[in-house]
Formats: sequence, structure tokens, C-alpha cells
Amino acid sequence: MASAKKVVAAVLCTAIIAAIVLPMACAPAEPREEKKVVKIGAILPVTGPASAIMQYGFRNMIDYFSYVQKKSAPGLTLPPEVTVELIWGDSRYEPTTAISVYERLRDEVVFLYVASPVEGHALKSRIERDGIPAMTWAPDEVLMYPPKWFFATYCTESERFAAVCDWIMANWHEDRPPRVAMMGTDTVTGRAPEIMGTAYAQSIGIEMLPYEVIPHMPLDVSTQLLRLRERGADYVYITTIWSAAIPVLRDAERLGLIGKMRFGAGLEDNIAVPLIEALGPLAEGYFGARCVPWYEETPILYEILRQDQGKLDTTGGGATTLLYGPVPIEAIRIAIEKVGYENLDGKAVKEAFYSIKNFDPYGIGRPVTYTPQDHRGAPLTRIYSVQGGKVVPQTEWTPAHMLVPPQ
Repeated sequence: MASAKKVVAAVLCTAIIAAIVLPMACAPAEPREEKKVVKIGAILPVTGPASAIMQYGFRNMIDYFSYVQKKSAPGLTLPPEVTVELIWGDSRYEPTTAISVYERLRDEVVFLYVASPVEGHALKSRIERDGIPAMTWAPDEVLMYPPKWFFATYCTESERFAAVCDWIMANWHEDRPPRVAMMGTDTVTGRAPEIMGTAYAQSIGIEMLPYEVIPHMPLDVSTQLLRLRERGADYVYITTIWSAAIPVLRDAERLGLIGKMRFGAGLEDNIAVPLIEALGPLAEGYFGARCVPWYEETPILYEILRQDQGKLDTTGGGATTLLYGPVPIEAIRIAIEKVGYENLDGKAVKEAFYSIKNFDPYGIGRPVTYTPQDHRGAPLTRIYSVQGGKVVPQTEWTPAHMLVPPQ
């Protein structure tokens, strides 16, 4: 009898629970507010000859956008109903492929990252036609002057080379002019500092030697180095990515040229952790002009970028992310405040850039300002070199020259 009562109680209990739960299960869910998405595009060579360095930059970009979506930061407070989404395509470092990717992305985005002049030169007329502001990571005077739809967060490659020339002359103590050579790929990126940079160097008393062409991934550059030895080169400025500099310095050691010539680099991230690790003592004295601090000077990177065994997954130049990441998001925020989400377009974002003044969201000491006359953002440079296996500043931050080509 007791057992029968227990069964009846259990049945009643089940019925009561069902009476409560079933209506809740059947009730319509609370409507979830859909986020308003702003799409930012990126065209970059994640495969092909320039991919060795771009793989790092691409991962840093992905990490940064993930960080922004999860956590607000100073100056990056978008309206709560708005989020940003990064969509991208692989240019393979080919102009025709870059155009194909652009045609696929252009109607979806209000802003575009364009990795280098290879893509930038191919897309410049289309970007201006369609009114989509773009940011390049390797600015040259073709993209930056006169200022139109391309922006940057630092100076052009010619202006970076000019900073190196000033440093060379400040430390040159012989009676003859220093002899300087550029060595790089036969591409618009490799040759970016050649014309305006050479003119500036000659104007301050440097003897410039002919440009030496090397492949993206050199196997042997003995011929080029022996030519430079015959011409008496004192400095060799490598204008391509850091992976190409490794075999150059190894060949220089084999030919007995280390100590007779001093080697350095262009582009922002060409003093890189992998280069220092690969070359060991050969990297001693390797120099370059940076436009953002070395990564060890910006500890917030450890919060933003992915890590592997306690080390940043970066070339060591990931601090560029702290400029090219937040700047367009800030412009989008300002544009939404001015015209509203429904009216947001490329023209509104471009105009919003001119409202960005002394913008330094992570306090790295490189505030960004834009005007219709200057789209470089933060045109300061500082010379660094490898000393005792460490990257050490050799100068203070100095305003970059503005090398505008004749129009």
C-alpha cells in the first residue's frame, strides 16, 4: 500500500513539473538584438613571395580585431549595438589578383587595408573612383602624395631612408663622403625608397651607389656583394623583407665583408626576432629606422596578441598593430556619431580621419593626427640597432622629412 502511494505521488509530481516547464519551453524566446556590423576589408599577400612576413602581420590583425570585439579600450568605444568585422582576401603579391579580390570586397566595406605598394598601385584608381579610404603598411609617395584616399600611420619608405641618411652623416668621421647602396627586389615595394631617397641622400653629401636587385628568397647574392665591394660600399640598406636579409648577411660573412660594410634595413618590421635568432652574432650592428617602438617597449601587446610558450607570436615588430588596428575603428566611431550608422559610407569615414587628433589609445607615445595635407598619421622615426643580441635605440624620436615628389 505504501508503495502504491509513492507511485501516485511520483506521477503527480511529474505532472506538476510538466505543467510548469512545458509552457516555458513552448513560449517564444526573447528576441535577441542583432548587432549592426561594419565591415573592414583587407587585401594582403598571405601566400606568395612576401608571405613570410605577412603571415605574422595577418595573425596580429586577426588577434587585434578579436580583442576589440571582446573588450573595449580607450578611444575604441563603438556604440553598443555596433561591431566591426574583418573580411579579407589573399593578393598573392600579384596586382591582378589584388584587383580581383578588391572587386569582390568593395561593395561590402567602408574601409580597406592594402598591404603594400604592389597592391596599392594596382588599386589606387579604383579606390579613388569608389570612394573607399584605405590604409597601407608600406607607404610610398605614389600612394601618399598628393593626399587623397590612402592613409598610413607613419612616413613613406623614402622618408624612412632619409632618417637613416641623417644618422649615417651624424656618425661619419672620414674626409670622404660615405658610400651607400640599396639592395632589394625589383618591385614597387623594393624600389619604394629609391628615387626620392636617393635624391635626399645626395643632397646631404652621401654618395649613392647603383641599386642592387635580389630575389625575394635569395639563394646566393655573391655577385651583388662583390660588386658593392668593388665600388667601396660602406652601408648596405636592404629594402625587402627580413627573410631576404638572412642569406645576404651569411653570404657577406663568407666573403669576408662583415665589418667592412654595415648592413641595415627598410620597412617597419625588418629588425625582427626571427632574423636575430637565425643570424646570431652576425646580426650585431644590424640597423633600421622604426616608426613605432620595439615590441619590448609596448608590454600591452602581451594582452592583445596571441602567445606561444610565453613568447609573442610576432616578428618582434607587432607594435605596429597598436596603430593600424585602432585608427580606422576610431574613424568609423567618429563617422557614426556624425552621420549615423544608416548613412555610414567610405566618404564619411574619410572625413572622420580629419577629426583624429593626438590619438594614442594605448599610450605608446606615438599620437596620430590627420589633416587634408598630411595623411601619414604619426611621421616620427627612430634608429635602432642590434647590440649584444638586443634591439637598442640609437637616437631619439625625430620628425620625418616630408619628401613630396614634383607634381
